[in-house]
Amino acid sequence: MTIVSGPVVQLCWVVADIEAAEAFHADHFGVGEWTRMVDVHFGPGEATYRGAPADFTAHVSLAYAGDLQLELIQPVAGKSIYSEFLDQAGPEWSRGGLHHLCFETDDLAAALERARSADLEIVQQGVMAGGLMSFAYVDGARWGAPYVEIVELTDDMRAFFAAIRRGKG
Repeated sequence: MTIVSGPVVQLCWVVADIEAAEAFHADHFGVGEWTRMVDVHFGPGEATYRGAPADFTAHVSLAYAGDLQLELIQPVAGKSIYSEFLDQAGPEWSRGGLHHLCFETDDLAAALERARSADLEIVQQGVMAGGLMSFAYVDGARWGAPYVEIVELTDDMRAFFAAIRRGKG
């Protein structure tokens, strides 16, 4: 059963130091023009984590390598799949690591229903930017990735991402 199809639109690393991670990608892979959003808060009405209301904050930074969006997330406060990832990674991964790949869908609810029908765990989900983006993380262990994110974007969010890609984010 196909849960979602289409190209991978994003790769994300969860990191302990977002500034150092931005510099690493810029210095070694030529990825510049990071757009950093500090203290992005997800409250109980906006997100769930492992089936319960969530309350967490993270720094988020976005850049592009061609058409592929690169994301860095640094957990700041509260429990989430991001803080859980760093907690479980141990000292050898103290700087973080590849956390998820992301697919876009036009119907997140239908994609999540297909995921549930396939007995795949929805680990975290929510909305951000006042509802401009809805997201969910599916346990990706079967695919060799910690998580697979599925997002549904509004046209306004697509325009925001396009501005970042053009270096105007």
